[in-house]
Amino acid sequence: MKIKSQKDFLSGLMFTCVGLAFALGATNYTIGSGARMGPGYFPLLLGTMLAIGGGVVMLGALTAGSGAPGGDPVGRIAWKPLALIIGSNLVFGVLLGGLPSIGVPAMGLLVAIYALVVVSSLAGTRFSLKSALILGTILAIGSYLTFIIGLSLQFQVWPTFITG
Repeated sequence: MKIKSQKDFLSGLMFTCVGLAFALGATNYTIGSGARMGPGYFPLLLGTMLAIGGGVVMLGALTAGSGAPGGDPVGRIAWKPLALIIGSNLVFGVLLGGLPSIGVPAMGLLVAIYALVVVSSLAGTRFSLKSALILGTILAIGSYLTFIIGLSLQFQVWPTFITG
């Protein structure tokens, strides 16, 4: 067997590894049954499906016999977009809950969503502050309606200096 597409093979391998990690992590919780699902049921099911899907992608990247070996090579890692996407999630978490140990107050859901969208938008090839703010507004309204109004979750929406 030869690898026909390095990109497909490595992405399938990544999906398989992440799926297996989630499935193994889910076994630490009560699985339950289909009729009475425990907290580990959905992560186990999802992780298993992800691992199977990754295996299918990996098998599709292989070829029997003579083919173009190593075709579709993997390019360089895009470090800047990777750092901005991961950083935007960290900024979201810090702004949502605050970081009292270094004096950062909780800024709430709305400010955290705007920061997440603006920072992650910088990872793209074209950045438009206007479109980032429009997307942030749509996501902030949708999140507020879903989590605060619809699900009645109790977490901070506004910055602490506004709500006290």
